[in-house]
Amino acid sequence: MSFAKAQELLKLAMMATRRSGVSLEEIIEEFGCVHRSAQRMTVALETAFPQAQTDDGDDRKRRWRIPARAIAPLLTPSAEELAALTTAINELDAEGMKPEAGTLRQLERKIRALIPPEAGTRLSVDEEALLEALGHAARPGPRPAASGEVDAAIAEALKGPFLLRISYRRRRQDKPSERVLAPHGLLLGVRRYLVARDTAKKPGSPLQHYRVEEIHSAEVLEQSFELDPNFSIRSHAEKGFGSYESATEYGDVIWRFSPEAAPHARRFVFHPTQTIEEEPDGSLLVRFKASGHLEMCWHLYSWGKSVEVLQPAKLREMIQGYQRTFAALP
Repeated sequence: MSFAKAQELLKLAMMATRRSGVSLEEIIEEFGCVHRSAQRMTVALETAFPQAQTDDGDDRKRRWRIPARAIAPLLTPSAEELAALTTAINELDAEGMKPEAGTLRQLERKIRALIPPEAGTRLSVDEEALLEALGHAARPGPRPAASGEVDAAIAEALKGPFLLRISYRRRRQDKPSERVLAPHGLLLGVRRYLVARDTAKKPGSPLQHYRVEEIHSAEVLEQSFELDPNFSIRSHAEKGFGSYESATEYGDVIWRFSPEAAPHARRFVFHPTQTIEEEPDGSLLVRFKASGHLEMCWHLYSWGKSVEVLQPAKLREMIQGYQRTFAALP
């Protein structure tokens, strides 16, 4: 058996350890093979793992199941997988998501505890080399300060979902005031925003954004609430260029990058909804819909005079006179 086939067989065995097992249709979808090939794979699975069991469900589909303990000795993680896990933990820490980083760190400890001693030393050496090459600990740049207690309360409230009592100070307030919120999601970026509904406002009122670093304290209440069934944090996030979103600013955005900057700009994803268009002179048009003019200004400044704002007019006015020629592009 080739190495690739062995990898596929192990992957299939892992699928078979699920409570629902694995069906021929799922094998075809996962491996992109035809029905006959999927059948051959199940024969190989039964040969390699005598513990495999089959049964026909109510949907008349045959499923293959293997006890997880049967393949546990074969599932020692690779150095690449351990390095990716460590990198993910550090990224969460850098984003101020301490509760999520802590949960993933607990998972990492469990995984490492299951690694056979004879493989642990070799993996540690390989993982250290990978992490050094990835520069996992070197993420420069300023970021807002975070409160572990506030972050933990937000995470707990989002999981409920539970109402959240916060002490919050707006920019023009001298002292923070108390609010009870129904949290719906968290936006990450230069700043972090809690997307929530103020329970003191009328039912059906629009969701608002609360800067996490301006939440001085937070308490999870026992009372639960119904999430807005039409709300999607992913769709909501796409309304903004960064982490800020404003209904009054939302609209078409068109930037033109100079022929010299076009090859570099082509490698950027400025927004999930963007489209690009090549112009005869070699310049590049980038179009998308979003809000957050101030965050756009911060980013556009780094491109200097190599970018021109065609729309919206307000954004074009905001950057006028502030563009410079820099020695390098972002």
